[in-house]
Amino acid sequence: MDFLDIRFDIIWDYRALFIRGIGVTLALTFVGYIGGFLLGLFVGLGKLSKRKWIYYPSKYYVDFFRGTPLLVQILLIHLALIPAIFGHSLGYFVSGALALILNSAAYNAEIIRAGIQSIEKGQTEAARSLGMTAGTAMKLIILPQAFRRMIPPLGNELIALLKDSSLVTVIAANDLLYAGKVIQGATFKIWEPYITVAILYLILTFIFGKIINYVENRFSNSYIPPQRKRLFTSGRQSGGR
Repeated sequence: MDFLDIRFDIIWDYRALFIRGIGVTLALTFVGYIGGFLLGLFVGLGKLSKRKWIYYPSKYYVDFFRGTPLLVQILLIHLALIPAIFGHSLGYFVSGALALILNSAAYNAEIIRAGIQSIEKGQTEAARSLGMTAGTAMKLIILPQAFRRMIPPLGNELIALLKDSSLVTVIAANDLLYAGKVIQGATFKIWEPYITVAILYLILTFIFGKIINYVENRFSNSYIPPQRKRLFTSGRQSGGR
């Protein structure tokens, strides 16, 4: 097939499939990321624990989910774990979301652990000297500071998870990639559906990247709110006169 013979008017006829695919992709990404962040927070704190019965399960959890392919994890959860627990499948969304949560949690745990360990020990010692418990010091002193340093890698994990969610199509999830496969099978066209899928993923990652950059700048130490910036600028101008 000649690349110049691509007909994107065919794609317009199947726009409903792509719209639904985008919705499923975003839903899987958000559920997987939010669940993965919350679980990753506990696992990350577990890897910092001095109690062996907390540390080792957290360590082995991270090692397993970072050391095995996400595709294998999806198949294990969908075909083995959930049917073994419930006696039947709960559908592609439950299996896919659970796999993304468990996988993302392992990576988020390492990000959170590294972010917490990057804070100087003097911060904890100062908090303890004021009478704070270890938990209070972690919640009020360490985590707020560490979170600023975690934003860039956490943002990268979100974008990676968005792209990795395409693997859920292996269990017949009606996501964005699945829409491209259906259209390719119906029209026997290859370029049109998969180029469209690639462009849509590119648009989504671009939007996510812009949001992450805004959040990163918003929580940076050098951030100046627009209202204060205008007052500062006007003050300098009036002072210059």
